[in-house]
Amino acid sequence: MTAPLDDITILDLTHVLAGPFASATLADLGARVIKVERPGTGDDTRAFPPFVEGESAYYATLNHGKKSIALDLKTDTDRAIFDRLLARADIVLENFRPGAMDKLGYGWDDLRKRYPRLIYGAVSGFGHTGPEAGKPAYDMVVQARGGVMSITGEEGGPPVRVGASIGDIVAGMYLTEGVLAALYQRERTGQGAKVDIAMLDAQIAILEHAVAIATATARAPGPTGARHPTITPFSTFRASDGFFVIAAGNDALFRKLCTSLDLPALADDPKFATNKARCENVHLLKRLIEAVTLEHPRDHWIAALEANGVPTGRVQNMVEALEDPQVLARNMVLPVAPRAGGPAFTAAGNPIKISTLPEIDSRPQASALDEDREAILAWLEEG
Repeated sequence: MTAPLDDITILDLTHVLAGPFASATLADLGARVIKVERPGTGDDTRAFPPFVEGESAYYATLNHGKKSIALDLKTDTDRAIFDRLLARADIVLENFRPGAMDKLGYGWDDLRKRYPRLIYGAVSGFGHTGPEAGKPAYDMVVQARGGVMSITGEEGGPPVRVGASIGDIVAGMYLTEGVLAALYQRERTGQGAKVDIAMLDAQIAILEHAVAIATATARAPGPTGARHPTITPFSTFRASDGFFVIAAGNDALFRKLCTSLDLPALADDPKFATNKARCENVHLLKRLIEAVTLEHPRDHWIAALEANGVPTGRVQNMVEALEDPQVLARNMVLPVAPRAGGPAFTAAGNPIKISTLPEIDSRPQASALDEDREAILAWLEEG
């Protein structure tokens, strides 16, 4: 079997998270990724904790399998190497501030004239157009600007950043989507394309219920804690030994929930008989449910709910999640092969399961800065 992108070469000038997340996904699909880094320091995340034997676990888990070469694109010698790499590449990825690549002579307008089949993928805080295109941004900035923080946290509390860096990660996902679409288009037209992803755009795109509420009611939705703002019951609940979730997403599931909890009268109570009524009485319903669920541990209720087909699950910490039998069965926790004498790391597996994509039981190593220079130069000579 061959991976879908086995014949694709990517020049990855990105750093930190959004761009490297995209290039890691493309590498999982078989692409050759050549990571072009700053001489001396490389990707910023090489200095991010936690460290194992002096090496960054953050870097290793995002950049496994990528080849590293350090190039200073302001020097003639390294520009000559980069030009040779461009001639062999299918895709170039960058996440500099808009205009930075143009100043170096490697912006989209320059590259498409020289390499008409090249796909140019750019991810930035605010995109390459609009009045604030040139502003810098980090994950927290776009979570704040995009409205995510206004709906995250407990009701009446301060704005809260989502624990995962979704400003970066979602933008990286959209960059991957855009690049794959451009590759498919190139098969039909023979022409490359520019993919321009803004982190702020990506935040707006994922706020499905918040956009609906704001536009339909002209009122800004606020935080609702763990519960869904338009589906009830769809939240965390307390058992005698901790939290678990119940996601009864329709009337039929709510009736099954009432059966599971031995609360049959609730299913026909006008205050709870429809989702609209349940949303209006959400706090009362939660009190009634928890008066029952607090009597037994989580495993008792999960077994009872699953027996009736009600979606449920324990609230797990990350150590528990990484030991979850279903997660392990899907190869979603993998060792990163250490370099000779280097530390071992653990990374997430590939969530994209394709019948023609071989499953792996370990990740290839993450290269040291500039480790692959000689191998990359030798590959250029072969071409």
